[in-house]
Amino acid sequence: MPNSDNIIELELAQLTDKRSTLQKSIDLIRNHGLGATGGIIILLMLIMSLFADQIAPYDPELNNFENMHLPPSSAFWLGTDQFGRDLLSRIIHGTQTALLIGFAAAFSGATLGLVLGVTSAYLGGAFDLLFQRFIDVLIAFPTIIIALTMVSIFGTELRHVIIAIAIPFIPDAARIVRSNALSIRQIAYVDAARALGFSTGRIILRHMLPNVMAPYLVILTANIGQAILLEASLSYLGMGVQEPTPAWGLMLQGGAEEYAESAPWIAFFPGLAITLSVFGFNLFGDAVRDALDPKLRQQ
Repeated sequence: MPNSDNIIELELAQLTDKRSTLQKSIDLIRNHGLGATGGIIILLMLIMSLFADQIAPYDPELNNFENMHLPPSSAFWLGTDQFGRDLLSRIIHGTQTALLIGFAAAFSGATLGLVLGVTSAYLGGAFDLLFQRFIDVLIAFPTIIIALTMVSIFGTELRHVIIAIAIPFIPDAARIVRSNALSIRQIAYVDAARALGFSTGRIILRHMLPNVMAPYLVILTANIGQAILLEASLSYLGMGVQEPTPAWGLMLQGGAEEYAESAPWIAFFPGLAITLSVFGFNLFGDAVRDALDPKLRQQ
């Protein structure tokens, strides 16, 4: 049976560990305050998307033509739109659309770019040369042009919008990951795995992909904010999510120009939601980059 001295020492050790963890958390917030701000914004977005039905005061798709163009008030905190729908409820439910498309498109594009970039770096030769020229062609086009082209071909259904937004993210991810994978390809353990007769797929999956996860995570985090902005742009142009689905870009389309003077809140609050979400993901992405980059950690 442990004596009282051992119990006291154990409790002191646990208390020291708790203080150490708390101090590390405080230091993390102090050193990456902007990243913590971005993390808080992302956390609030996740909460709103998960509990949108409980948080939203009204049905976001319910038209009430008696309440059209009402300014912000105690009944409608952010006012109503041209169909009498509560803007606060639509913005809260629009978080679901933004995060779903943002996460799905960014993850798909960055992951496919990760695999293609590592494969190109490992195989080298003619495959790498041809693949990089193809990447150069894709990078030459603005992302919005590629997304609009894909939507025009496949349609405006949700899964098609995700694919259209994911495709422009592939070239940048592949180029950045390839540059990191080229240095890893020359390390001795890759040569040893090749000498032992391991297959190309096994070397790429087990020995190269895990070592390029740091740039991949940075790309993924940054692309989520860009995907949200790109989805809002497509919706504003009428090529993204369609009515009556709550989407921030779609809300801008309905009130940005026609009601800019008579009911400015119709465009202001959705635009603010887009700005804060992109701002939050960019701040968080910068913090992830600083935390994973050894050179920045040393500085």
